[in-house]
Amino acid sequence: MHAREYALQANGSFALPDACLKVKALMEDESSIISDFADVIGVDPSMTSRLLQIANSAIYRFPGEVSTISRAVSIIGTQAIYNMMLVDVAASAFKHFSNQVIDLKRFWRMSVFCALVSKNLAIKAGIKDIERLFVAGLLQNFGELLVAKITPEIAQRCEQYNQDNLPWTLQELALGFTYTNISAELLKIWQLPEKIIIPIRHCHQAQSHQINKDVKVLNLASRLALLDSHVETFCYDQVINDSLCKSLKLTEEDISQAVKFAEEDAISILTLMNPKLFSR
Repeated sequence: MHAREYALQANGSFALPDACLKVKALMEDESSIISDFADVIGVDPSMTSRLLQIANSAIYRFPGEVSTISRAVSIIGTQAIYNMMLVDVAASAFKHFSNQVIDLKRFWRMSVFCALVSKNLAIKAGIKDIERLFVAGLLQNFGELLVAKITPEIAQRCEQYNQDNLPWTLQELALGFTYTNISAELLKIWQLPEKIIIPIRHCHQAQSHQINKDVKVLNLASRLALLDSHVETFCYDQVINDSLCKSLKLTEEDISQAVKFAEEDAISILTLMNPKLFSR
């Protein structure tokens, strides 16, 4: 199977909600106003509740409570609202995976950690519109869930990574491409912005001089997420490329701070996404 075939087989578990599509359409309509967004989101009580939870979570750290969708839109902005809806899509995928093919707790820890580190490294690297890096970090490895659902035997083989065979190396051997390639195809079907898809699609080509900062940040964040979840298996020097950090003008202190922030915020976001799995 090709990467796009996996993405096309994604069932309703991964379908982008109508509300997301409508919000995206409003974002492209210059005549739309705040109440238009609130009307679309407010139709779904569950999504309204989830979005307000996320708006008041550690992701955004607002000093006061955000209690209405209209206020969330006016304070956060439409792009951030759209991004949070994508976070909700990720969270809803939890309930569709109860099998033991992959370690779900590890998968979601790495996804959220990658999102948080991407966002913080983007700030350090002087990248504008850092929210797109948060979304890219969160969704970059969604292909793993599709492989686990459609071809579990391949997912199990890819799960056997170690010091000699890094995750993306095993994915290339087993599939001919990586999980991020599947993720990019799925997000293309969802009609997400190219600025989110490009760093995911090229994530493991970050050593190329032609690759932009977004790709390099996502690559670095995904490797730091691997270290966070497998402290006894991998070491920093083995996984992190120093030349990549230098090309982004990131110091060891910059990276250390990004990791620290992610460690502090990850559990609160994970608990919000799935209380049963992460409140134990």
